[in-house]
Amino acid sequence: MKKIITLAAALLLTTAAFAQTTWKNDPMHSKLGFTITHLMVSDVDGIFTNFTCTITAAKPDFSDATFNLTVNTASINTDVEYRDNDLKSANYFDVAKFPTMTFTSTGIAPVSTNHYKLSGNLTLHGVTKSVTMDLWYRGTITNPMSKKDDAGFKLTGVIKRSDFNFAPQAGSTMLSDEITINANGEFGKVN
Repeated sequence: MKKIITLAAALLLTTAAFAQTTWKNDPMHSKLGFTITHLMVSDVDGIFTNFTCTITAAKPDFSDATFNLTVNTASINTDVEYRDNDLKSANYFDVAKFPTMTFTSTGIAPVSTNHYKLSGNLTLHGVTKSVTMDLWYRGTITNPMSKKDDAGFKLTGVIKRSDFNFAPQAGSTMLSDEITINANGEFGKVN
């Protein structure tokens, strides 16, 4: 009887492992943006144009999903070349020393149907901190072009630059401490 229970447990674990799917963001239909307040009176928006994100999940509602994001910090774009060059310098992102920014999820908790709190470790400017963001799973559809499944997500939240010792020379009157994150992603099923 003990052998049958052990065999059944092994079979369940094997089945669960095969049930996991991996999804990768489609760069043409994904955007990673941010907003920060300048001089306490105006908002400056920007994006990162080069990033990859993968999701692994076994459940169709992604309630058990794990996310892994890697961002090329030199791909920052605020539509002003002078400002972008300054942001890439040692004054801000210091892309020569910190070429990537990463996020690895550590947990996902349901809030309502298809809405979650996504927690994870964000590494920015050489500092890793736990952050929690709002995640909306927008659904899955068969892409008419690729004939494969695509899933959509929207991520929003706020991080504090002081938590990451990011640009401490720019006081709160120059740049707000809070940075709003706004990301939209279309993910294609890999397996």
